[in-house]
Amino acid sequence: MSADNPDHPAADAPEAQIHPSAIVEPGAIIGAGSRIGPFCLIGSDVQLGAGAVLQSHVVITGTTRIGSGFRAFPFAVIGHQPQDLKYRGEPNRIEIGRDVTVREHVTINPGTEGGGAVTSVGDRVLLMVGAHVAHDCHVGNDCILVNNATLGGHVRIGDHAIIGGLSAVHQWVRIGPHAMIGGMSGVEADVIPFGTVTGDRAHLAGLNIVGMKRRGFSRDDMHALRAAYRRLFQGDGTQADRLAAVVAEFGGNPVVDQLIDFVRAEADRALTRPRARTGADGAS
Repeated sequence: MSADNPDHPAADAPEAQIHPSAIVEPGAIIGAGSRIGPFCLIGSDVQLGAGAVLQSHVVITGTTRIGSGFRAFPFAVIGHQPQDLKYRGEPNRIEIGRDVTVREHVTINPGTEGGGAVTSVGDRVLLMVGAHVAHDCHVGNDCILVNNATLGGHVRIGDHAIIGGLSAVHQWVRIGPHAMIGGMSGVEADVIPFGTVTGDRAHLAGLNIVGMKRRGFSRDDMHALRAAYRRLFQGDGTQADRLAAVVAEFGGNPVVDQLIDFVRAEADRALTRPRARTGADGAS
């Protein structure tokens, strides 16, 4: 039965193929055309969308909902209780979108009462070997977590962000859309949309211009964002003064508005800033 529409599966939908050594607990919903490989374990409250492929030794448990086209590689573990000492067994869940790929040894934990009890991963996300998505995290669409990237609890990742290998993101940090986190970075503060950060205690190194070009942003948008970045991080006055100047000069540009909205939003962490004023040229 298809998890995409479990009540009305297509009449001609292919049956799921489940290896004899796999354990699928009663109550689990396995999408049409899925393939469950050797020694996998699927819990009773799991819904797995159509066309999923679990290679082998994959564990999916808890209250977990996964969209179609899901792929998981050996020793990925999704849905075991969060690594939070405050967790007392309250109901929680994981929601994963369509066409998500989870490589070897990835772990995804469900939410906690203090964070809304939901961990979510968007569509077309790639979680590479050893990546960890902690409790109450929300990962947007088209994101990549490179090998051994680690998210602390309550982290929010915007669409198209890339989290470099061996990097760690502190709990409650926000990573804006289209941001790039360099490998081996320790991210302790929020990262602006389109920002690039690097360093063991990460600093803002400029803008992800390469990523913007690859995704087809216009030259005018990139020029406006560069100018707004310089005004915000190199201009005179307080941050509030500089932000007001950005709004007055560049407000209305949809790319710059993403930056403005991000800085204005209520947040638990400060902004990641350039290491030195002279080094922030707004490009990378």
